[in-house]
Order: sequence, then C-alpha cells, then structure tokens
Amino acid sequence: MFAAYPGDIVFSKIDARSGAIGLVPPEIRKAVVTSEFPVFTADHSRVDREFVKLVLRTGNFIDTLSQRASGTSGRKRITPKAFQDLRIPLPPPDQQRNIVIAHNTALGRATALERKADETESQAVATFEAALGLKPSKPLPDRPVLAASFMDLDRWGHEAVLRSIAEADKVSMSPYPIDHLGNVIADLAVGWSPKCLSRRANHDEWGVLKLSAVTSGHFKPSENKALPPTAKPRPELELKHGDVLITRGSGVTRLVGAAVHIAIEPPPKMMISDLIFRVIFNETSKIDPAFLAAILATAGLRDQIEEGRTGAAPMMQKITKSTLMSLRFPLPPKVKQTGLLASLNEARATAADLRARALEARAKAWTDFESAVYAADDATSG
Repeated sequence: MFAAYPGDIVFSKIDARSGAIGLVPPEIRKAVVTSEFPVFTADHSRVDREFVKLVLRTGNFIDTLSQRASGTSGRKRITPKAFQDLRIPLPPPDQQRNIVIAHNTALGRATALERKADETESQAVATFEAALGLKPSKPLPDRPVLAASFMDLDRWGHEAVLRSIAEADKVSMSPYPIDHLGNVIADLAVGWSPKCLSRRANHDEWGVLKLSAVTSGHFKPSENKALPPTAKPRPELELKHGDVLITRGSGVTRLVGAAVHIAIEPPPKMMISDLIFRVIFNETSKIDPAFLAAILATAGLRDQIEEGRTGAAPMMQKITKSTLMSLRFPLPPKVKQTGLLASLNEARATAADLRARALEARAKAWTDFESAVYAADDATSG
C-alpha cells in the first residue's frame, strides 16, 4: 500500500486511458492506494494545482496516454515510466492561473443557467400544487390529535392514522372536489417480462421497456431490451401515443409509482414490462392523461404512494393496483386541467432551454480551455 496526499497526482494503470486520473483533493488529508495506482508529487512551484488537474483530462493528453498503453488486449496498462515520459504544455504559473480563472468563470455562467432552470421548474411545480390546494409534505405528528375513521384507512395502525390525518389536511384546502383514481380511469393493465437480449431492440425488432424508460419522469424509449427471435410478441402490449405509464416496482422508494405521459409517437413494436402499469382510460374519463402524470408526481400523491408501497429497500419495492386505484387527489374540470398543464409545460420548456444553454456553455468552456492550453504548446513545455 502507498500513501497519497493533497495535490498528489494519482492514476489507474488500467483505466487511465478512460480518464481515471486526477489529483488528491484537499479534503482528503491522506489516501492509501495499491500499486495499481501510481502516485506522483507535482512541483507546485511550476504547476498550478487546478491547471494540472484539468490538463490531465484533456482529449489530447488522454489520446497520447492511450498510445503509451502496453499489454494484452483488454488488460493494457499505463506504466509509471510511460506516464513520466509524457509532455504537457506548461506556460508560466501566472498564465496557468489566468487560464484556470477564465475556465471557472465560464463554468460559473453554466452553473447559473442550471440554477435558474431548477428554480423555474421548482416554482412552476409549487404554483401547480398551490392552484390545486395541495400542501407540501410535512413530518407526521408525534401522536394522533384528531379522530380518524377506520372506514377511511387502507391499513390499521398508528402510522396509518397519522398518515390519514396528514393527507386529509393536505387535500381539505383544495377548491376542487376530491376523487379516487379508481373513479376516473377504467383499469391499470400490467405488462410482460420475458427473458430478453442484453441489447436494445433495432427498429424492425420487438422490444420490452425497462424501468428506466419511466423512472426519470421523462419517457425514454431507448431504454429497452430486444425480444429474442424465439419469443412470440404480444401486440396488445404495444405502446400507443397518449399512454400513461406507472412503475409498479423498483429497488428505490422514490421510483416506485413514477409516471410518464407519452406525448410523442412511440417507436413501433415496443411493449411494457410486468413492472409497469398502463393506465386504461374510459371514453368519458374526467381526467386528462397528461394531468394525471403530472399530479402523480406532486408531494401529496408521492406521500400516498410511498406510504402504500410494499417490500423493503434494498429489495424490490412495489405498489399494488388496489393502492394506486385508492389514491386521492383534487380533480378540477378538464378545461382547468388543460390550463394548469399549459403553465407547467411552458415553465418546463423554459427550464429545458436553460439547461441546453448550460450544456453548450460547459462544452464551450472546455473547448476554450483546451485551445488556450495547447496554444501554449509552441512555448515552454514540461
């Protein structure tokens, strides 16, 4: 075992080619590594800590590092000598620091855009919930302070009484009637999980959605596995435009009962798995599909879902059909649902634009850094 201290350069002999290289941060006063992680002490009179950390992750440096790898395929290593023989642009320390400051300033602008995106979306969600009369989550009281009817409880027990009181308080202030999910939809249909291939389905193949296609709150059709040619597909489980999908189980509490509305035309031949419910609507359903997906993500509904789940982390946790059908929420007229959704979607579109701009700003900051660094390649190198 070998010791490494703040400012030391450490890399993985096997994974350095993939960027597994950096400096020990100041908050780690002493690290211990094996011989698979060579340790070098930088001469900080010649190199700025932040400058060298960034230079070691530039594309040019990693490409050159990869060319120095030796050994058998799949187990190629970078030796300490090969690392020491590498050259990097090394402008004077004050110029190094100026390059780093310019880079961090550009990243700061990207961070500000991301913060603004988060604030925009959070405010829109808060406005959406407030318009429905939903209150944010709050800790349960220490003991029941009001009477609760056993007829209103899905399960008996101290926590169930407290949860009933808390949930009743959340919806009591809504200006709209309170309804159960089971009263506004026809059914919840479950999918099928055959043994699939380990790769995604091609455009002409049948596939089965993975949980990750739903759990982010945004529909990700690329998250799927191909159905083997020997398995017979079930066309009745094929996704349709306008579907609302709800996760039935997950190993993470916050991902149980996650919902998405498929607002785009989904790829053909894509089926849902048995860990995903598809909402079946009545022709006269009083709820807009997109509104249902949005309200299932609110704090009040998430509390009900997490209270009603079964199983224990880190094992698979699930939400039953009957628990989902018993969810209670405010139900405005459809025209009001449309208006609330329009405001929410407009804010989310603004947030998405801000995040896209932040992503571009981060990419440009890195490109500008590399340009500034390697523009010094004709000057002093070390």
